[in-house]
Amino acid sequence: MPKAVVVHQTGGPEVFSYEDQEVGRPGPDEVLMRHHAIGVNFIDTYFRSGLYPWKGNKPIIVGAEASGEVLEVGEKVAWLRPGDRVCYTLPNGAYCEARLVKASQLVKLPDSISHETAASTLLKGLTVHYLLHRTFQVKPGQTILFHAAAGGVGTLAGQWASQLGATIIGTVSTEEKAKIAKANGYHHTINYRTENFVERVKEITNGQGVDVVYDSVGKNTYPQSLHCLKRLGMWVCFGQSSGLIENFELQHLAQNGSLFATRPTLFNYIATREELEDSSAALFDALEKGILKTTIHQRFKLEEAAKVHELLESRQTKGATILIP
Repeated sequence: MPKAVVVHQTGGPEVFSYEDQEVGRPGPDEVLMRHHAIGVNFIDTYFRSGLYPWKGNKPIIVGAEASGEVLEVGEKVAWLRPGDRVCYTLPNGAYCEARLVKASQLVKLPDSISHETAASTLLKGLTVHYLLHRTFQVKPGQTILFHAAAGGVGTLAGQWASQLGATIIGTVSTEEKAKIAKANGYHHTINYRTENFVERVKEITNGQGVDVVYDSVGKNTYPQSLHCLKRLGMWVCFGQSSGLIENFELQHLAQNGSLFATRPTLFNYIATREELEDSSAALFDALEKGILKTTIHQRFKLEEAAKVHELLESRQTKGATILIP
């Protein structure tokens, strides 16, 4: 029987339970797939801890991306067959050996891209795609600030934004992570533990500020992120790894230069089949052309999910992390 990492009640990493799971046969529009590699993302901790509320009944299986092969298809699924290589990103359900997925939520994986690359890149890469190409269209000559520059999303953002011709500033927590960020396209790095990142941004930009701030940190970087922006700049808050932002007021945007602010999430950008296919195609093209390169810094067994979350939440990981079923 396939194994899964199950959460019966919200809490810390210790709430994970590694147990057998009955999967069943696919419905008419479903696919039974076996995972070869599973991505680890900070959003997984939000669902495990209860920061993001669960939909439906307990227990749940967290995990937002995975890659594997089709084992069986439902009677109405004509474009997939057993043996096909597929991947997906969904809010939950990936921390398992096998699962049922709606065929419409799957993407065919090109032969040139490995399962490990897909599992470590799909959610992060699609996130970077919408951030740089749709939420705020980064253009040559612009300057951006990206928090958590050495993380999985941050490293891909540095590579892609550099290819777009932007000047990229990244915040990091250690000198080792600063080296990682610079190796992934960042022109400037700021160690927020030893430097005031607002002051350093002003120094780097000769007092002008940046066109956009991409902020997945949340509580610990607000409202300082606003102080880094040019007049009419945009603050893109797409996560809250340090906790939910408190005391946000629209007046703060006016006081700092009539700023724009948005709180996007990936799943609103790939809500239709066309959006999913277009975004995935752009990501796969960037990977195949070498515009994006992913480095998997940590590999763990599926049953080690609790250890992985401990490392993730204590900021001891770098780059991409995957689980191997």
